[in-house]
Amino acid sequence: MTATQGASRTEGTPLAGPAAGTAGTDTSPRLYNPDLAPTKKAGRSWSGYNVFTLWANDVHSLGNYAFAIGLFALGMGVWDILAAFVLASVFLFGLLSLSGYMGAKTGVPFPVMSRIAFGIRGAKLPAVVRGGVAIAWFGIQTYLASSVLSTLLVAVAPGLRSWQQHSLLGLPALGWASFLVLWLVQVLIVSYGMDVIRKYIAVAAPAVLVTMLALAVWMFAKADWSLAMDAGHPFTGADRWLHILEAAALWVVIYGTFVLNFCDFTRSARSHRSILLGNLIGIPVNMMFFAGIVVVLSGAQFKINGRIIAGSDDIVRTIPNTFLLVLASLALIVLTVAVNLMANFVAPVYALVNLFPQRLDFRRAAVVSAVIGLVILPWNLYDSPVVVEYFLGGLGALLGPVFGIVKADYWLIRRTRVHVPHLYTEDPRASYAYRSGVNPRAVAALVPSAAVAVAVALVPYFSAVSGFSWFLGAVLAAVLYVAVPGRARHPHEDVDGEEIAVPSA
Repeated sequence: MTATQGASRTEGTPLAGPAAGTAGTDTSPRLYNPDLAPTKKAGRSWSGYNVFTLWANDVHSLGNYAFAIGLFALGMGVWDILAAFVLASVFLFGLLSLSGYMGAKTGVPFPVMSRIAFGIRGAKLPAVVRGGVAIAWFGIQTYLASSVLSTLLVAVAPGLRSWQQHSLLGLPALGWASFLVLWLVQVLIVSYGMDVIRKYIAVAAPAVLVTMLALAVWMFAKADWSLAMDAGHPFTGADRWLHILEAAALWVVIYGTFVLNFCDFTRSARSHRSILLGNLIGIPVNMMFFAGIVVVLSGAQFKINGRIIAGSDDIVRTIPNTFLLVLASLALIVLTVAVNLMANFVAPVYALVNLFPQRLDFRRAAVVSAVIGLVILPWNLYDSPVVVEYFLGGLGALLGPVFGIVKADYWLIRRTRVHVPHLYTEDPRASYAYRSGVNPRAVAALVPSAAVAVAVALVPYFSAVSGFSWFLGAVLAAVLYVAVPGRARHPHEDVDGEEIAVPSA
C-alpha cells in the first residue's frame, strides 16, 4: 500500500463525481490530492473519546508544565493559578468548539479551509505561518523530551555520564542519541497516517494521566500532605487580577496554533456532538486536573526544600525515587511524542501537501517536516531567548489575526455555508477565486491587525498587555474583515460539504 493510499484510507475516502454549481467543475491538481480531499461520513472514526484523549495528551506536555510551574515561580499563588486555568479553559472551549465545527461540517483540513477567506492562492500564507511555527516547536518539544530521556538513562546507567562530556553543534553525545531515537519514533508513527496517530494518543492518554496523578500524590505525601500556597512574594490587589488574566490569555496563546487548525482533526469526527463532548471533558475538566497536578508539584516541592522547579527536566530530576523517576520520565516522553504528533506534525504536513500537492503526500511531507525540524538545531533555538521571544513570538502573534479573519468569514459572512468543490478549482468564476486567487478584503484586514498584534507582543512599551496580543489581533482582524467592503456570499454557497461531491483530480 502506498503512502497516499494509506492516508486517503485513514482520512476518509475522497468524494467523487460531478461538482455542483455553475463554476468550479474542473478540479485543479495544484489544489487537490487525496490527502487534501474532504472526508466522507463513512470514513470518520474520531469519537468523543478520541477528542478527549487528544487534549489529555496535549495539555500535559513538557512545555505546558514548564509554563504553568513558571507561574508559581513568578509569584502567582495556588488559587491564582487555578483561577487562571478556569478562565483559560472557558475561552478555549468556546474557541475550539467554533473551530472544530468547521472541520466536521466540511471535512477539509485547515490549509483548504482557509481558502474560503484568503482565496485559493492567498491561503498558502496562513498555512505556511502555521506550519513554520509548528516545525520549530516540533524540534523544541523533541529536544525537551530528549532531555528527559537523557536524565532517565543516566539515572538507570550512571556510566552514561561520560557521554555528556563532549558535544557537537551544541548538543552532547547522549543528547544526540536521545534526540535521534525520539525523532525516528515520531517519523515512523506519523508516516502511517492519522488513524495510527488516533490510536497512539488513545493509548497514551490514560497512561499519562494515571502516572502524573501518582507522582502528584507521592509528592503531596512527601510534603506531609500540605502545600506552600505561594513562593513567598504573592501578588495583591489589582496587580493580582491582571496577572491572573494575563496567565489565562497566555495559556490561550499557547493553544493559538491548535485553535487555528483544529479542523485537521475534527474533519474525521463522527459528529458535532463528538467534538462538543470531547472538548467538554478534555478542556475544562482535563485542564483543571492539569492545574491541580501543577500546583501540587510546585507547592509540594517548595514545601519540602524551598526549591522552585525551574525547567521541564527538573520535573523528573527532583524525584529521589528511581522507580517513580522512571515512570514519570516514560510518561512525559510518551505524552511529548503524542503532543508533537498532534500539534506540531500534522499542521506542517498539511501545509507542505497544500504547497506541493502534485509532489508530496502525507508520508513524504512528514519526512520533510521532520528533517527541517532536525536541521534547524532546535536546542539552540530553545536556548536563545531572542529567537523564542522575537521570531517564534512574532510568528505566533500572527495567528490571532488569521483566526479572526477565517472565523469572521465562516460564521458572520457565510453563515457556515461553504461550496466545497470551489475550494479545489482555479475557475475564475468560482467562489474563492477572488482576484487572481487572493482575497483583497483579507489582506486589508490582516496587515494592520498583524502589525498591532506583533507590536503588542514584542515592543517593550506594551509589555503590560503583551500577553493579550493574540486576542487583540483576532478581534481587530475580525472587525476589520467584516467592516471592509468586499464581495458577499457566492450564490452557489448553499451547498455544504456533507451534501455535495468533489471530482477526483
